[in-house]
Amino acid sequence: MSGKRETVGKTFLVAGVLCVVCSILVSMAAVLLRPTQEANKALDKKKNILAAAGLLEEGVDVEKVFAEKIRVRAVNLDSGEYAEDIDAAKYEQRKAASDPKRSEKIPNDRDIARIKRTAKVASVYEVMEGNELKQVILPVHGKGLWSTMYGFLAIASDTTTVVGLGFYEHAETPGLGGEIDNPKWKASWVGKKLYDDNWNLVFSVLKGQVQESNPNAIHQVDGLSGATLTANGVHAMVRFWLGPDGFQDYLIKVREKGNLNG
Repeated sequence: MSGKRETVGKTFLVAGVLCVVCSILVSMAAVLLRPTQEANKALDKKKNILAAAGLLEEGVDVEKVFAEKIRVRAVNLDSGEYAEDIDAAKYEQRKAASDPKRSEKIPNDRDIARIKRTAKVASVYEVMEGNELKQVILPVHGKGLWSTMYGFLAIASDTTTVVGLGFYEHAETPGLGGEIDNPKWKASWVGKKLYDDNWNLVFSVLKGQVQESNPNAIHQVDGLSGATLTANGVHAMVRFWLGPDGFQDYLIKVREKGNLNG
């Protein structure tokens, strides 16, 4: 009996040692790989920003084009002014949105994107040609059917013409809500107008298809067949972020002053 107990004991000892060693190795790997993972995450974000702006071409040096073309700024959402005291290149809006000290709760009657809180300061990405502002790229997010959809909306410097849209994170159903990634659907956004001649926000994602004979067609995008709730989420998301709780004040200043305060 004692021999069997010793054998069982040794087995548990070896298993325990292996567990400890494996845990240490996994932890070390996670720590060592974290810088690479963070670098890849940052590079992917830059790729998505350039893609929304129509600046991502095959074989392009992402870091070089981003540095040459994109001016990263932090903006106070309640005023639309630049937050000059924040290092925009290092600022993480998503983390700020979950921090009660750096974010605000959205009243239920205004939370059409169903995101609950917004950071007080948001990131914006301005496409520059020399000192001339060509586009503004806004980070947008909102609830779809199954997930929160995160993406970038690129708008020409007139603040109404859509240049591009892209999503970099979501968990919508492939073939249905996942069609928000369909290049053909995203291409249908290009050239659409977000506002009317009086600067009223009139853009909409329809439940059906756009009728080109309709005078409002310039403000409309086709819905997603079989994915009405996801399409509704995209519609609400865009309208929220272009409204008073989003980038409205910033866009007004761009419209009035071009490059804002430099």
